[in-house]
Amino acid sequence: MDQEDLGQEETIVQVQKILEERGKKALEIAKKTVLDEEIECKEIREALDYFMTEYWHDVARPALLSLACEAVGGNPEFTTPIAISMTLISGGIDIHDDLIDQSKTKGARSTVLGKFGKDIALLVGDALLFKGFTLLQKSVEKGIPAEKIAIIFDVIKNTFFELGDAEALELKFRGRIDVTPEEYLSVVRKKAADVQAHTHISALLGGGSKEEIESLGEYGRLLGMLILLRDDLIDMIEFEEAVHRIKKEYLSLPILYVLQNPEARPALVPILAKKKITEKDAEKILAIVDKAGGFDRVEEYMEELAQNAYNILETIKKNKIYLKLLIDGMLVPEWRSYTSATKT
Repeated sequence: MDQEDLGQEETIVQVQKILEERGKKALEIAKKTVLDEEIECKEIREALDYFMTEYWHDVARPALLSLACEAVGGNPEFTTPIAISMTLISGGIDIHDDLIDQSKTKGARSTVLGKFGKDIALLVGDALLFKGFTLLQKSVEKGIPAEKIAIIFDVIKNTFFELGDAEALELKFRGRIDVTPEEYLSVVRKKAADVQAHTHISALLGGGSKEEIESLGEYGRLLGMLILLRDDLIDMIEFEEAVHRIKKEYLSLPILYVLQNPEARPALVPILAKKKITEKDAEKILAIVDKAGGFDRVEEYMEELAQNAYNILETIKKNKIYLKLLIDGMLVPEWRSYTSATKT
């Protein structure tokens, strides 16, 4: 392992450490709050327990609330009540996304849909959303001013509409090989509304100025886009996820870039059209996309987004080192070791 690899590995370790340190408390309280509910239905109880204890470990969102609040001079502990409620809301959205995408597995784990079926998954997602919004309303009791809660509700409402719009547009991408990268990136920006909401709300809670709130909101939008594009690249090298994207969802951005290439497109289209895509087929797709520069194009775009995010952080005067580190972590190319191996 060379010095650059060591540096990249250290970046990932630092990011994971700060997310765990800042996000664990809110996540644990959120879990306890849900699991303390009295539920008679055995299946619902088991599904909630599975999701909250075995499947869901989202420390990133509560950590981001803490870090953005600190960046405007606020007390990060002040974000905990909001982080608890938004963790549950995000969990509900995640389950509903799996229903829309028909995702029965993610990585090596079964989703709630895959383990308990669509009816239970729908009910569990609803339960988390309602619990999250209830706790959000009760945040006034934790010392958060009512006027700020009203603004937060409005931000979340707008986020839901934007996310819903993005999901609806994505449905139109299914089974299509004529989606342009520009169309796709427009939807990616809409989907990043989730992360923008967190940084916007956090800057508000921290007492940031109007300019700081707007700046950190846009930082969140860019970070969200980087997260989504990074997932796109990683999905390309995970066989089951890659096939699911092709057959049940929509093509990843690296593939869309290569489909714009008249020289590489003829080799790619017949494989994408196959009724059943084997692991060998997936490796061919990966090799074609890599050779034609699909990964390079996405990485170049991510570098542009990252630079814009760095520029925004220059306007933030307080503790922003961890916010910069989050951007750094999105640029560590874990997928490169795999794509390089396919060339040997």
